[in-house]
Amino acid sequence: MSAPQLIVREVRLYERDVHLRMPFRFGVVTLTQAPQCFVCVRIEFADGRSHWGAAAELLAPKWFDKNLALSNTDNFDQLRLSLRLAADLYLQAGVARTAFGHFAAHYDVQITAGAERGLNALVANFGPAQLDRAILDALCQGAGCSFYQALQSNLVGIDPALLGQHLPDLAGFDMMRFLAQLKPADSIAARHTVGMLDAIGGHPGQVNDGLPESLEEVVAAYGHRYFKLKVSGNLAADQQRLIEIASVLDRIAEPCYVSLDGNEQYDDIDALLELWRRMEAAPQLKRLVASILFIEQPITRARALDSDVSSLSQVKPVIIDESDDGLGVFARARDLGYLGVSSKCCKGLYKSILNASRCSLWNAQAGTPRYFMTGEDLTTQAGLAVQQDLALVNLLGLQHVERNGHHYVNGMAGLPQAEQAGFLAAHPDLYEKSYGAVRLKIRNGRMDIGSLSARGFASGAYPDWNKLAPLATVL
Repeated sequence: MSAPQLIVREVRLYERDVHLRMPFRFGVVTLTQAPQCFVCVRIEFADGRSHWGAAAELLAPKWFDKNLALSNTDNFDQLRLSLRLAADLYLQAGVARTAFGHFAAHYDVQITAGAERGLNALVANFGPAQLDRAILDALCQGAGCSFYQALQSNLVGIDPALLGQHLPDLAGFDMMRFLAQLKPADSIAARHTVGMLDAIGGHPGQVNDGLPESLEEVVAAYGHRYFKLKVSGNLAADQQRLIEIASVLDRIAEPCYVSLDGNEQYDDIDALLELWRRMEAAPQLKRLVASILFIEQPITRARALDSDVSSLSQVKPVIIDESDDGLGVFARARDLGYLGVSSKCCKGLYKSILNASRCSLWNAQAGTPRYFMTGEDLTTQAGLAVQQDLALVNLLGLQHVERNGHHYVNGMAGLPQAEQAGFLAAHPDLYEKSYGAVRLKIRNGRMDIGSLSARGFASGAYPDWNKLAPLATVL
């Protein structure tokens, strides 16, 4: 099946507020509220047929740009601006291209336009990341196929040659063969993130809404076996907190697995190596240390690509995350000893697919499964955002994914009842109604996601567009 040409005819941008049931601290920010954006795109095929598609993503502060001089509101406006710049570019082109062709044609232009308005590349890429998902949804609707089928047959037209200057290592790569062999599963494990403010044991009574509050309660309620542990850069405090966490995880009878998230809190690799030495020396951390799968970007992004991390990767594989602000970053990071890279829909679905193809190519060249991808995104909200991200990492063959929106936000509480009912009816394997709202259904630490193979980009339901506010104007 050849990739069809399409024109972007309309882009509609919306938002609504999301309020957390408990605060979450990551890096330098404590989050209690943030807007979620919604993108609705109409595409037109060569024969005149027209179809709509949609995407959604939280406007997370202090991740895309960690400049402490900027307020959360400033960060929200940066991401809104990125969306508007991308919408203008995709609309003004008026040219028929493949879905991937639109991404490729606007990639450098968007980054340049963002830089002229003070946006770093990570922020600038946020806008196209959402439009590309909505375009893909519309393409799948028009073709009458699922997201999985569209990628397996390369209906989107992924061609590294269109971005050859950014992807020289993929020249000659057999993309069609790579995509055709991808096989999604019917379930995936949810990796629970333990934030810096999260209670570890007991019932703190911070919310008292019937849902879990502490790590101990989370394990009892959801049966998680995969965990992501945040560290702060303070060696003594980090070690003591890890000991407290281990006291809970050690009570799990089944094997459990952990990733360690440095969250850019370390100035150099030696400090993280010292934490590791202290962890290995602590008898209380013996099982936890043995369960660690990888370490997520510990070095601040300003220096992450200036230092070789091979000494740490020889202990545990290190992945690049926040510094992954361009299509060529993973290749540069590999030369510095990074062995993995994160997949996040907010960074772009095509970036994830291209980086996954790199892992396939590099591993074939090395003759061993050395390079890998991980699923990292705790802010995805129930509905379009979480479903599209789950479908992406599932297609790429990931066995577990960071999934915490259900813990910090009370599911779909506050959304129109008809909207909640629509998502529950379309995806009864993924959602349940409990404690007064529709929410993710996690059993034995896993989510059933077979319904994501429906027509479109992983969603058989949509938001109530009439109940959304227009995206706020950026001055």
